[in-house]
Amino acid sequence: LLHMGPMKNLPSKTDILKWVRQNPEKASKRDIARAFGVKGAARIPLKQLLREMHAEGALKKSGRKAFRGDGDLPPVAMLRVLGPDGDGDLTAAPAQWDDAGDPPRIQVVEKDGDPALAKGDRMLARLRLSDTEEGVYEARLIKKISGGAKRALGVFRAEGSGGRLVPVDRKTDEMQIGAGDTMDANDGELIEVEGLPGPRLGLKRGRVVERLGDPGAARSVSLIAIHTHDIPNAFPDVVLAEAAAAKPATMKGREDLRHLPLITIDPADARDHDDAICAAPDDDPANEGGHIVWVAIADVAHYVTPGSKLDGEARKRGNSTYFPDRVVPMLPEELSGDLCSLHEGVDRPCMAVRIVLNAGGEKIAHDFHRGLMRSPASLTYEQAQAAVDGTPDEQTAPLLNDVLVPLFDAYAAAAAARDRRAPLALDLPERRVELDQAGVVTAIAYRERLDAHRLVEEFMIAANVAAAETLIAKKRPLLFRVHEEPNPMKLEALREQIEDTGLTLAKGQVLQTRHLNALLDGAAGTPDAELINLAVLRAQTQAYYAPENFGHFGLALRSYAHFTSPIRRYADLIVHRALITAHGWGKDGLAPRDEAELKETGEHISMTERRSMEAERDTTDRYLAAYLADREGAIFEGRISGVARFGLFVKLDETGADGLVPVSSLGSEYFTYDDARNTLKGDRSGREITMGAKAVVRLREATPLTGGLLFELLEAEGFGKPQPQRRPSRGGNPRPKLSKARSKAAKAAKKAKRTRP
Repeated sequence: LLHMGPMKNLPSKTDILKWVRQNPEKASKRDIARAFGVKGAARIPLKQLLREMHAEGALKKSGRKAFRGDGDLPPVAMLRVLGPDGDGDLTAAPAQWDDAGDPPRIQVVEKDGDPALAKGDRMLARLRLSDTEEGVYEARLIKKISGGAKRALGVFRAEGSGGRLVPVDRKTDEMQIGAGDTMDANDGELIEVEGLPGPRLGLKRGRVVERLGDPGAARSVSLIAIHTHDIPNAFPDVVLAEAAAAKPATMKGREDLRHLPLITIDPADARDHDDAICAAPDDDPANEGGHIVWVAIADVAHYVTPGSKLDGEARKRGNSTYFPDRVVPMLPEELSGDLCSLHEGVDRPCMAVRIVLNAGGEKIAHDFHRGLMRSPASLTYEQAQAAVDGTPDEQTAPLLNDVLVPLFDAYAAAAAARDRRAPLALDLPERRVELDQAGVVTAIAYRERLDAHRLVEEFMIAANVAAAETLIAKKRPLLFRVHEEPNPMKLEALREQIEDTGLTLAKGQVLQTRHLNALLDGAAGTPDAELINLAVLRAQTQAYYAPENFGHFGLALRSYAHFTSPIRRYADLIVHRALITAHGWGKDGLAPRDEAELKETGEHISMTERRSMEAERDTTDRYLAAYLADREGAIFEGRISGVARFGLFVKLDETGADGLVPVSSLGSEYFTYDDARNTLKGDRSGREITMGAKAVVRLREATPLTGGLLFELLEAEGFGKPQPQRRPSRGGNPRPKLSKARSKAAKAAKKAKRTRP
């Protein structure tokens, strides 16, 4: 056959490769022969030609019998989702790629009914070359593979030709990275790694999927949290294009509310202004001593309409996420910082509610309006408070008598009504991380709570209640903000925690917030006040969004919805749309698809809210660890804020930072954990460590990368100094079981991530 020369009906290698690429679903030897009309003895040289092409790398085996071109994809493959590209199209890559060069671009074509896909997910997909873009594949979902490949964030440590991942998350194990999987990362660089299949024993294997720069840079702290919690950080180009095309709203279809002195009162570092307020005495003789309060909220629904790219991205994010050095907004800057933000002296579209309060501060009427406003002033909390306290500045002096005094008078009435309602009155100081221009921590301070803060909060709650009540009355679907009462097990745990303080929480009655407030009032002014407030907080259920109304226990309200922050919360945008539909204010109200997906939307944005809270908390912990890193060996006073089987947590008085004291460092005796009483007790001495006890600790280790603090306990109230570790006698270890137990506990402590009650 080698001397026969080329056969007339034998296709060329180019023809074969072209046909295989056009017909990936049927590219076996038999299919190729049939396609080119090769029959009988001529099949022998065709098989030889195919073997040559395979040996040359032009053809790859796809399955047992089929071929595919080098660099081509099989008709069915396992993919990993990369996330949206610059145009907002969902893209993917082969889960495994061994061919030369980069894999071709894959665009995921989603259809109705497909499950949601996110970055890192794995999917079994059917692939075909695009008819419109050369070299691009279209992927259609066959099955979503639950879980996806595990991803981890950490520092790259070069070892030989490969390396190792040192994770930033204390729950994640280290990973070994092969020579071909490093993406040329530098030693000490922050990287994101995707797990690979490998042996059960030894280090897990991974490959670098993203290089993120210097982990020691001050600005990397929040970046670590963003990647660790998979918070969408970059807006697709199509979303930015929609935002850039937005135009200022006009008076069409709106009421002119520009005569109202609707001022904004926000933190000094506020990134957006989505609520404005004003008040005046009610001149209705039937409501003597009453007040009229206006609450105006940015009309985000005017710009973010159902089905738009902006809407899809806002729903995906669920809310804005705030860090000490940056914000990851729900909406692009053109909207969140400009057109939707109620800046001083410019016309802005708004959704407003007019609330009528009687002399006792009770709401007796309300009605909603869609209008155009112009704020006369943007104030800080400190400015507003100083003005009514007698020290106005140049900006607040002209506003004092006609704007600020009526506002604070209305608040005094509303506050009296709130006290009668008796919502849960937790008093927990909020930590504030202060940074310099380079992003380095300069101080950890506590935010001061002023009447100006409480005023804004009270009127926002009133507006939220009004929105829920209006939509219920008009029988329109909405998302409620739900906070259910604590479950009995958590309440029993709370009773046991406060037992040693001499305070009690009565049993055998329907729990109301006033019962918990009595407990908090009893602790006020005592050394146990903060820890009892924390214990009451931990006894609460997690608030969430749902289309069913189960009330709000913490606020002591039957009906509650979020209406006042649509720039930063998607739930509020849904409520705005529901109000638009209920009042017939336009075509940008709640779409039928919105209504059909309310349950799913509520579950999703409840998740994104928890995700943001965890990311914000982790970032604060990392900043605290960075702030304390140069004080290792220093001695601090604090209180025991948590007790676990593997150790105890101490909260420092100075900064509010939490750190772990491993049980293995408490002395030579064995400690028994009492889950019911939340204590650790020494088996020989009877010494007992309890929640809330004063403690003196030495900082042994601060790890900014993970936010971990490790303490050595020097003293604890009612416990004394830990006994020194004693070596076993030469005759052998008299307590081998205790040594094993401590070793197991130490391992648990190493893997724990602030496991507090």
